[in-house]
Amino acid sequence: MKAEVRDVVVGSLTLVVLVVISVMSFARSDLGEVGTYDIKASFSRIDGLLQGDEVRMGGIKIGTVVGQQLTDTYRAVLTLRIDSSVELPRDTSAAIHTEGLFGSKYIEMEPGGDIDVIKPGDAITMTQDSLVIEDLLDLIIGEAKSRRAKAGSAAGENN
Repeated sequence: MKAEVRDVVVGSLTLVVLVVISVMSFARSDLGEVGTYDIKASFSRIDGLLQGDEVRMGGIKIGTVVGQQLTDTYRAVLTLRIDSSVELPRDTSAAIHTEGLFGSKYIEMEPGGDIDVIKPGDAITMTQDSLVIEDLLDLIIGEAKSRRAKAGSAAGENN
């Protein structure tokens, strides 16, 4: 009888430990966000930028994109979670960049010279939208066609 009680107790404890480990592994953890603050930035277009993408300054990660919403004036407003050790001057600008030619997007912060700093909940007003690669390629191709047409007409005039 004692062996059966011992087996039930050990089995119950094992089950409790597994449940606790499962809950802890699937639960959302805010432990890594203790030293952060949120700010907003408004853009006309954020093509390819997703929640979880990095916010960088000087190439070093200082935060993460944690929210996206569309305003009633059709502007994309991002919520950026910034490390509290980084104090951004009030005239800081934000630009959406691409890692390489076709890589992932991130936000690059350019600090200004203002003495006052951005406080939690404040908004960055100077932003640069995402560059759409297709638009850039269309511009390059159009410019090349224009030059080719000019070169062709100049060669026809010389003959």
